[in-house]
Amino acid sequence: MRIVDIRETAIPLNSTLANSSIDFSEMTTSVVAVITDVKRAGKPVCGFAFNSTGRYACGAQMRARFIPRILKAQPETLLNVAGDNFAPKKILAAMMQNEKSGGHSERSVGIGTIEVAVWDVVAKIAQKPLHVLLAERFNGGKIADKVFCYVGGGWYAPGKTTRDLQDEMRRHLDAGYTMVKMKVGGMALADDLSRVEALAYARGLQPFGLRWFEEPCDPLDFALLAEIADSYAAPLSTGENLFSTQDVENLVRFGGLSAQRDDVIQVDPPQAYGITQYARTLDMLARHQWPRRLMFPHGGNQMSLAIAAGFGLGGAESYPGVFGDFGGFADDAALHDGYLTLSDRPGIGFEGQARLYRIMAKLAA
Repeated sequence: MRIVDIRETAIPLNSTLANSSIDFSEMTTSVVAVITDVKRAGKPVCGFAFNSTGRYACGAQMRARFIPRILKAQPETLLNVAGDNFAPKKILAAMMQNEKSGGHSERSVGIGTIEVAVWDVVAKIAQKPLHVLLAERFNGGKIADKVFCYVGGGWYAPGKTTRDLQDEMRRHLDAGYTMVKMKVGGMALADDLSRVEALAYARGLQPFGLRWFEEPCDPLDFALLAEIADSYAAPLSTGENLFSTQDVENLVRFGGLSAQRDDVIQVDPPQAYGITQYARTLDMLARHQWPRRLMFPHGGNQMSLAIAAGFGLGGAESYPGVFGDFGGFADDAALHDGYLTLSDRPGIGFEGQARLYRIMAKLAA
């Protein structure tokens, strides 16, 4: 049993959306295929992933360091004890060989994307949905059948009016979502306040805390966040721009966040070394008495949905109608009262996303 090839391709998002500091007109994402010599139904088992959205494609690092380290390893050193499946922990360790401490964001996205694709392989070989496999290994076998999802919306876009913003949020509510967030910080304060006030008139909207660390401020400026947290009563949510377990521990130790206030942490696992390291981050947070219900992985994709379900987290993000082929979930996913049903397809379930899977299948062909 061995990995015979790992391939990457960069795909442009072709989006005109913007947040408080960047637009996505130049944004790309890396799609990865991990190809093995294991066969199911007469075809090689392939695992897929992409590096979420908001970070550029990172194929150069993959091809220069991480992919060669995996492919040159002795195949048996990458397997589990039984020798009947791959061991993501060992493959992560292989990619980290000769890597100096620190400097996480330069490598965590490339490593994490490959590692998540490996988990897709592992679940397919086990012939289980990834969320079931993760629940068995990391959540005491508690298997979810649905996951709460909130909408990441309120984007800036050329020519978008406040009425357009209201209509956008109402569409999300009409579709069955019950919680939304919106982008702020990209306009003059008075204009952004007008946008926020306008949403107060949209029926049924529930705020999802207060967003910080989304580009305008340094994600390591914990003193600033602590000052804000001391004077703010409602829950805060942050963490999508953190890339390591140590980053997250610094956040909860020095950032003024509080589990008692229901503050939410939103690490993006494929951008933060992957699922194995995410499990370690959850273990660290448990030592700080941080419950899993306050973890909402960033990403708005099939990967974050499976991770949220498998680890028994509070929920996941959703990006309906944005980011082209990379937004959303399986084509047959059903939404009811803010909860998304889960696929029973082996692995992450990209095969249920026709447009996205065409890109992935072409890469693996």
